[in-house]
Amino acid sequence: MTDLAKCTWPEAEPLFGERSVAILPVGSTEPHGPHLPLDTDVTIAEAQARRAAELLEEAGLSVLVLPALSYGITRWTEGFSGKISLRPGTLWAFLEDIVLSLEQDGVLQIVFVNGHLEPEHIEILRGVALDHPRRAAGEAQVVFADNTRRAWAQRIGGEFAGGDCHAGRYESSIVLAADPEGVRDEERRCLPAVSVGLLEKMKAGASSFREVGADHAYCGDPAAASVAEGEELIERLAELTAAAVRETWPELFA
Repeated sequence: MTDLAKCTWPEAEPLFGERSVAILPVGSTEPHGPHLPLDTDVTIAEAQARRAAELLEEAGLSVLVLPALSYGITRWTEGFSGKISLRPGTLWAFLEDIVLSLEQDGVLQIVFVNGHLEPEHIEILRGVALDHPRRAAGEAQVVFADNTRRAWAQRIGGEFAGGDCHAGRYESSIVLAADPEGVRDEERRCLPAVSVGLLEKMKAGASSFREVGADHAYCGDPAAASVAEGEELIERLAELTAAAVRETWPELFA
């Protein structure tokens, strides 16, 4: 796995080719309960991206993991300290500029992996991907490895599929596996499970965690999280990402 940010420019030069795959981890900076750090979504996206890159490299591809985008649309955590939100147009322009810059340097396969599940944020990622389907030779194509799609959510299963997973068992498990020092574990172990019916309330028009009753910026069951489950979830997310790459660009595997 090649971490682009850690390369020198001579090391990076051979990575920028038409058969290369670039993976952009996208997260956010926002509250995740009293037990997880503000960069939780970044940690999740980076863990998914790096493991997916390893799987793809094992299949013979040239893969570079880009520096993560650590900001997104975070309106749902309004009222909690630590939230930093972009405007939708800013997020779109940021992603668009990354795609065009990579395209200019010859990278034509770009994958977005995302750890931040706010609907408006996800719609921007979907929109940018739809805007880059490779209409002509030499143009980049973007694939959004969208884990909120029903087929993906069913494969991930558990708390994630149920929807009450903001800083709950799902996210806490992944951070325990990927960044154990970031977890306030004594706090996590004492937290009660919180069920708010998040998906249903989103569909009904709710727009913040406080509004749905997640008064401490989490829902789900963080006390039930484990490193083993986190490792399994990272592997599952990575496998789904690698499968999306294989389905979109089968010629790279020939």
